[in-house]
Amino acid sequence: MMVCHCMKISDGDIRSAVDWMRAADPDTIITPGKIYRALGKKAECGGCLPLFMDTMRQCDSFEVPEILRGLRRATGKETSNERRRQGY
Repeated sequence: MMVCHCMKISDGDIRSAVDWMRAADPDTIITPGKIYRALGKKAECGGCLPLFMDTMRQCDSFEVPEILRGLRRATGKETSNERRRQGY
């Protein structure tokens, strides 16, 4: 199935790129931009992005590496000022 008509990217191309990236580096975060670069292409209009993302998520090897899971959880006190002085 054709996912991106502008760049002629199929769902098979996306799955192959995800599998290749995961095999090359098991701890990498896979993004649409990395997939485009792996395929030697650039995003053109962005209309395919929702379908592109759905195809990525359906790949068996598309998952957050174990070492990176849970990073969003707050581990301590979060500050809103990023340690800047009050008048900054």
